[in-house]
Amino acid sequence: MTTLPERILAAAARDRDASLAFLRALIRAGRDGEAAVLDRVQSAMETARCVVGIHDYAPATVPMKGEFASASAMDGEERRCVTARRKASGTGGRSLVFFAHPDSEPVTDAERWTNDPFAGAVVNGRIHGWGVADDLAGVAIMAEAMRLFAENAPPDHGEVILACTPSKRHARGVSALLHSGLDADAAVYLHPAESGAGMGEVKAFCSGQLEFRVVVRGLPPPTTEPLQTAFAHLAVNPVQEALRLIDRMRDFGDRRAERVRSEPLERTVGRSTNLMASYVAAGAPAKLARVPETCTVGFALAFPPSEKIEDVRREVEEALAEAVAERPALRERPPEILWDAGVSGAEIPPDHPLFRATARAIRAATGRDPEVNPMHTGSDIRNPIVQRGIPTVGLGPLCGDLSQNGGHDEWVDAEDYLRAVAAAALLIAEWCAPDAAS
Repeated sequence: MTTLPERILAAAARDRDASLAFLRALIRAGRDGEAAVLDRVQSAMETARCVVGIHDYAPATVPMKGEFASASAMDGEERRCVTARRKASGTGGRSLVFFAHPDSEPVTDAERWTNDPFAGAVVNGRIHGWGVADDLAGVAIMAEAMRLFAENAPPDHGEVILACTPSKRHARGVSALLHSGLDADAAVYLHPAESGAGMGEVKAFCSGQLEFRVVVRGLPPPTTEPLQTAFAHLAVNPVQEALRLIDRMRDFGDRRAERVRSEPLERTVGRSTNLMASYVAAGAPAKLARVPETCTVGFALAFPPSEKIEDVRREVEEALAEAVAERPALRERPPEILWDAGVSGAEIPPDHPLFRATARAIRAATGRDPEVNPMHTGSDIRNPIVQRGIPTVGLGPLCGDLSQNGGHDEWVDAEDYLRAVAAAALLIAEWCAPDAAS
């Protein structure tokens, strides 16, 4: 008599073409937008005899816990989540949430693509499509994993919830569901791995991040001359003041790096926290002989899960205050700090039952043990952990040329995608139906 994992692996091998076809169908649906993708997902879940739910929400109304976003950074439109639940009538299993996001980057530069971005072309073992790696593959993986499990498991085993939730531009779909009552013993974020490791890694650690801008104000020289270069020494040049401020903030970042330590980050990249100046804006090319009114500098700061976002934000404010106090020009016209967005870090340890179960499922599907990649700053695995204390990991197939990174011909490795489907189904079996899986 075969075991449930054996039946799942056999079904995954038998249904390769069906799993690939479903992902390609989502890519084609993307031509008509996010709503069309959600309709396709809902139809698949209803066919699988899941209880389907619709949750419409406004991102700005979702409570903020361990994160923040300015109104300008947040999606202002009403959004929709689609959920599917397979409710168990048996006992002994644990509940599991899979979540992935159906929304992708706005379609731009499609003419750069070698293939039609919405055809789902398979070339040299890669499935190409707009949003396939961010995150249509994740949506397809959870739907196909649910199907494989449901077709092979006893009907009274396994409570599984699928959540197709918007994420881009602070849409915060999974947070909306969590604050509306979604709960489970564990969660898995399904998203292709941008690191190049594919199914060779598990996302179980992510740093937090702050994004902010500092607006430095200048003072023009005492002249009515349209060309001010000869009077520059009598002005307060916000560009020069901003450059000094960048240097002082770099020193602050270096001091933090000496004090804040995280073993996974130190081992992987040699540093646990970083402050990066990433944006400068002042003046205009047509007015090079005039002192700018302001100079805006943008920063991003990454910090390990051991730090609280409010503590790091306070440190930044104190460092800026010290830098301002050193310069009379800044003291007279204090710079304005604009907080754009911030998220907390999160992690679960490698000895956690969810991580061990995930590693076993990946090993069974791929033949190798996965490693933890701690370099996924701001990963959505943080949301269930921070919002509701639900242990969460992430996994996904090999991908590349993401549109959000300026690439084209975005792709997901077809074989690694199929391995991810099998691993996700095996994880459901072990986590939600241990009696049937043994």
